[in-house]
Amino acid sequence: MKTHNGFLPLISTTNDMKGIRFSEFKAKLKNKKAGFDDLLKIFLQLLNISSGDVGQAMSWLTQLDKQHGLTGPEYGVGDFYEDLKSKGYIKEEPGEGGGMGMTPKTERAIRKKSLEDVFGKLKKASGGNHQTRKTGRGDESTTETRAFAFGDSPENIVFAESIRNAQINHGVDDFVLMESDLEIRESEYKAQTSTVLMIDISHSMILYGEDRITPAKRVAMALAELITTRYPKDTLDILVFGNDAWQIQIKDLPYLQVGPYHTNTVAGLELAMDLLRRKKNKNKQIFMITDGKPTCLKEGIRYYKNSFGLDPKILKRTLNLAAQCRKLQIPITTFMIATDPYLQEFVREFTETNHGRAYYSGLDGLGDFVFEDYQKNRKKRV
Repeated sequence: MKTHNGFLPLISTTNDMKGIRFSEFKAKLKNKKAGFDDLLKIFLQLLNISSGDVGQAMSWLTQLDKQHGLTGPEYGVGDFYEDLKSKGYIKEEPGEGGGMGMTPKTERAIRKKSLEDVFGKLKKASGGNHQTRKTGRGDESTTETRAFAFGDSPENIVFAESIRNAQINHGVDDFVLMESDLEIRESEYKAQTSTVLMIDISHSMILYGEDRITPAKRVAMALAELITTRYPKDTLDILVFGNDAWQIQIKDLPYLQVGPYHTNTVAGLELAMDLLRRKKNKNKQIFMITDGKPTCLKEGIRYYKNSFGLDPKILKRTLNLAAQCRKLQIPITTFMIATDPYLQEFVREFTETNHGRAYYSGLDGLGDFVFEDYQKNRKKRV
């Protein structure tokens, strides 16, 4: 593993979101040497950086141990490797090449670790489902009650209040409980949201000495874990876009890599709209993580490309799709992880056309922005 100024990359569990930063590694374990759980935390982050390459991650971990003395004589990296196999975190890959690969258990562990790292400092939403301001025949009980109406679920009847009403209305000597005496506990609707997350995998995501794809993957995995565990009625589809756009599964995120691609934002938006068109619920939104302008279109089998500034032909097609999403009431939230003024001007025009949102966040706080906007957008419509 190459070093920078003699230092290995700092494997940080903070929310810096600056990709791979090079600085001196200062182990938090002073007298105590790292055990399995300590090494696993580092290993999971190395797997994310290596795009799921177990051999590369183990090589980096070995170098970290050699340089900084993470382990002691009683438990070394070799022991950790054997435990990874016995505990079901890695397995032998089929085929002639052999080698070791991740298991579904490891993929889930990376998503869970990403959620803890990215969103752990934020206040957790209570109950795990968003409550709208509308009340009626909903899903979640409140502290308020109202008179029973035809069609209300009998399981929501508050018997203590209903019996009290009957005693007041009809007396206590000859007890009678009428429909007019019944009260039910008020309930609120739980909003369901369908989200498409678009991730830019064009070559610029690793240019200029900054790794932007690793934190983008990390945020995507955290969002996926958040939705699947705390908002199970919501849906999340993930797609990547370069010269083309294609859908990926949540389990594919750790393996995601940047390619030698231009940025075909049009293809990404078209696929996102197609995915959302199939969803039955009304709340739909698109999140787009990108660091650049659209530079590519596909016309038949031919690619039209122009990386030199904002091409009017490409820009027009992109803005047309933003306007279509607006008509369909699909807001687009753009997370622009670049600070070039002319790129911000493009995002500003794109956002105004769609009536969506834009964050010019760099990499700092990207996870916070995604989390907060996801929560905010869930509260807007039912």
